[in-house]
Amino acid sequence: MNKSMDNKTFNEIRIGDSASLQRTLTLKDIQLFAIVSGDINPAHLDEDYAQRDIFHKIIAHGMWGGSLISTLLGTLLPGPGTIYLSQSFKFLRPVGIGDTITAHVTVTRKHPKRPIVTLDCCCVNQDTKKVIIGIAKVLAPTEKVHRPKPKLPRIEFKD
Repeated sequence: MNKSMDNKTFNEIRIGDSASLQRTLTLKDIQLFAIVSGDINPAHLDEDYAQRDIFHKIIAHGMWGGSLISTLLGTLLPGPGTIYLSQSFKFLRPVGIGDTITAHVTVTRKHPKRPIVTLDCCCVNQDTKKVIIGIAKVLAPTEKVHRPKPKLPRIEFKD
Protein backbone atom coordinates (compact mmCIF):
# COMPACT_ATOMS: atom_id res chain seq x y z
CA MET A 1 0.00 0.00 0.00
CA ASN A 2 1.35 3.40 -1.01
CA LYS A 3 1.94 5.53 2.07
CA SER A 4 2.46 8.81 0.25
CA MET A 5 0.60 11.13 -2.11
CA ASP A 6 2.16 12.74 -5.17
CA ASN A 7 0.57 15.19 -7.56
CA LYS A 8 0.80 15.88 -11.25
CA THR A 9 1.74 19.46 -12.00
CA PHE A 10 0.02 21.43 -14.72
CA ASN A 11 3.04 20.93 -16.99
CA GLU A 12 2.96 17.15 -16.44
CA ILE A 13 -0.75 16.76 -17.13
CA ARG A 14 -1.77 15.62 -20.62
CA ILE A 15 -5.15 15.57 -22.36
CA GLY A 16 -6.54 12.06 -21.81
CA ASP A 17 -4.87 11.51 -18.43
CA SER A 18 -7.30 9.75 -16.10
CA ALA A 19 -7.72 8.38 -12.61
CA SER A 20 -10.33 6.26 -10.87
CA LEU A 21 -11.27 4.80 -7.53
CA GLN A 22 -13.88 2.35 -6.31
CA ARG A 23 -16.01 2.28 -3.16
CA THR A 24 -18.90 0.13 -1.96
CA LEU A 25 -21.63 2.08 -0.17
CA THR A 26 -22.52 0.99 3.36
CA LEU A 27 -25.19 2.18 5.79
CA LYS A 28 -22.36 3.57 7.94
CA ASP A 29 -21.19 5.67 4.97
CA ILE A 30 -24.68 7.16 4.71
CA GLN A 31 -24.86 7.78 8.44
CA LEU A 32 -21.43 9.42 8.54
CA PHE A 33 -22.27 11.60 5.55
CA ALA A 34 -25.49 12.69 7.31
CA ILE A 35 -23.55 13.52 10.47
CA VAL A 36 -20.93 15.56 8.64
CA SER A 37 -23.32 17.35 6.26
CA GLY A 38 -26.38 17.66 8.47
CA ASP A 39 -28.51 16.24 5.63
CA ILE A 40 -31.00 14.01 7.45
CA ASN A 41 -33.45 13.59 4.58
CA PRO A 42 -35.47 10.45 5.45
CA ALA A 43 -34.75 9.01 1.99
CA HIS A 44 -31.24 8.39 3.31
CA LEU A 45 -31.92 7.31 6.89
CA ASP A 46 -35.46 6.04 7.44
CA GLU A 47 -36.10 2.55 6.01
CA ASP A 48 -39.89 2.81 6.43
CA TYR A 49 -40.04 6.16 4.64
CA ALA A 50 -37.61 5.03 1.92
CA GLN A 51 -39.68 1.94 1.11
CA ARG A 52 -42.60 4.21 0.20
CA ASP A 53 -40.46 6.77 -1.63
CA ILE A 54 -39.73 6.79 -5.38
CA PHE A 55 -36.76 4.37 -5.19
CA HIS A 56 -38.24 1.99 -2.55
CA LYS A 57 -34.97 1.74 -0.64
CA ILE A 58 -32.51 3.83 1.32
CA ILE A 59 -30.26 5.71 -1.09
CA ALA A 60 -26.98 7.57 -0.76
CA HIS A 61 -26.81 11.32 -0.62
CA GLY A 62 -26.08 12.45 -4.17
CA MET A 63 -23.03 14.30 -2.96
CA TRP A 64 -21.60 11.09 -1.50
CA GLY A 65 -20.92 10.12 -5.11
CA GLY A 66 -19.82 13.67 -5.83
CA SER A 67 -17.35 13.44 -2.98
CA LEU A 68 -15.67 10.50 -4.74
CA ILE A 69 -14.91 12.86 -7.63
CA SER A 70 -13.51 15.41 -5.17
CA THR A 71 -11.35 12.67 -3.66
CA LEU A 72 -9.89 11.85 -7.06
CA LEU A 73 -9.10 15.49 -7.83
CA GLY A 74 -7.51 16.21 -4.47
CA THR A 75 -5.53 13.01 -4.05
CA LEU A 76 -4.77 11.54 -7.50
CA LEU A 77 -5.33 13.80 -10.52
CA PRO A 78 -4.03 16.43 -10.27
CA GLY A 79 -3.63 15.55 -6.56
CA PRO A 80 -2.33 17.54 -3.59
CA GLY A 81 -2.28 21.28 -4.25
CA THR A 82 -5.34 21.19 -6.52
CA ILE A 83 -7.90 23.96 -6.04
CA TYR A 84 -11.50 23.24 -7.06
CA LEU A 85 -12.92 26.03 -9.23
CA SER A 86 -16.26 24.61 -10.41
CA GLN A 87 -18.21 21.39 -10.74
CA SER A 88 -21.39 20.35 -12.52
CA PHE A 89 -23.21 17.10 -11.79
CA LYS A 90 -26.13 15.30 -13.34
CA PHE A 91 -27.55 12.52 -11.14
CA LEU A 92 -28.79 9.72 -13.39
CA ARG A 93 -29.56 6.82 -11.02
CA PRO A 94 -29.79 6.31 -7.27
CA VAL A 95 -27.00 4.59 -5.36
CA GLY A 96 -28.13 2.06 -2.77
CA ILE A 97 -26.46 0.22 0.08
CA GLY A 98 -24.16 -2.45 -1.32
CA ASP A 99 -23.68 -0.71 -4.68
CA THR A 100 -20.06 -0.53 -5.79
CA ILE A 101 -19.30 2.79 -7.44
CA THR A 102 -16.31 3.47 -9.65
CA ALA A 103 -15.54 7.17 -9.97
CA HIS A 104 -13.49 8.25 -12.95
CA VAL A 105 -12.03 11.58 -14.12
CA THR A 106 -10.40 12.33 -17.49
CA VAL A 107 -8.55 15.48 -18.53
CA THR A 108 -10.28 17.04 -21.54
CA ARG A 109 -8.73 20.52 -21.69
CA LYS A 110 -5.80 22.57 -20.45
CA HIS A 111 -6.15 26.34 -20.41
CA PRO A 112 -3.49 27.86 -22.70
CA LYS A 113 -2.41 30.70 -20.36
CA ARG A 114 -3.38 29.65 -16.82
CA PRO A 115 -2.90 26.36 -14.95
CA ILE A 116 -6.59 25.48 -15.26
CA VAL A 117 -7.62 21.94 -16.20
CA THR A 118 -11.07 20.70 -17.24
CA LEU A 119 -12.01 17.09 -16.52
CA ASP A 120 -14.95 14.89 -17.48
CA CYS A 121 -16.30 13.13 -14.40
CA CYS A 122 -18.32 9.93 -14.23
CA CYS A 123 -19.47 7.48 -11.58
CA VAL A 124 -20.71 4.04 -12.63
CA ASN A 125 -22.23 1.25 -10.57
CA GLN A 126 -21.32 -2.43 -10.51
CA ASP A 127 -23.54 -2.98 -13.56
CA THR A 128 -21.48 -0.35 -15.47
CA LYS A 129 -24.51 1.97 -15.51
CA LYS A 130 -23.73 5.66 -15.14
CA VAL A 131 -25.06 7.12 -11.90
CA ILE A 132 -23.40 10.57 -12.04
CA ILE A 133 -21.80 12.57 -14.84
CA GLY A 134 -20.30 16.01 -14.76
CA ILE A 135 -17.49 18.41 -15.54
CA ALA A 136 -14.90 19.79 -13.14
CA LYS A 137 -12.55 22.74 -13.50
CA VAL A 138 -9.55 22.91 -11.22
CA LEU A 139 -6.53 25.09 -10.70
CA ALA A 140 -3.74 22.54 -11.09
CA PRO A 141 -0.63 22.75 -8.95
CA THR A 142 2.46 24.18 -10.59
CA GLU A 143 4.90 22.68 -8.08
CA LYS A 144 5.47 19.06 -7.14
CA VAL A 145 3.98 17.89 -3.88
CA HIS A 146 5.06 14.69 -2.13
CA ARG A 147 3.33 14.16 1.22
CA PRO A 148 2.72 11.26 3.56
CA LYS A 149 -0.90 10.14 3.59
CA PRO A 150 -2.52 11.48 6.76
CA LYS A 151 -3.65 8.95 9.31
CA LEU A 152 -7.37 9.36 9.92
CA PRO A 153 -8.99 8.70 13.30
CA ARG A 154 -10.86 5.45 13.75
CA ILE A 155 -14.59 5.99 14.16
CA GLU A 156 -16.62 3.52 16.16
CA PHE A 157 -20.41 3.32 15.97
CA LYS A 158 -22.34 2.67 19.14
CA ASP A 159 -26.05 1.92 18.95
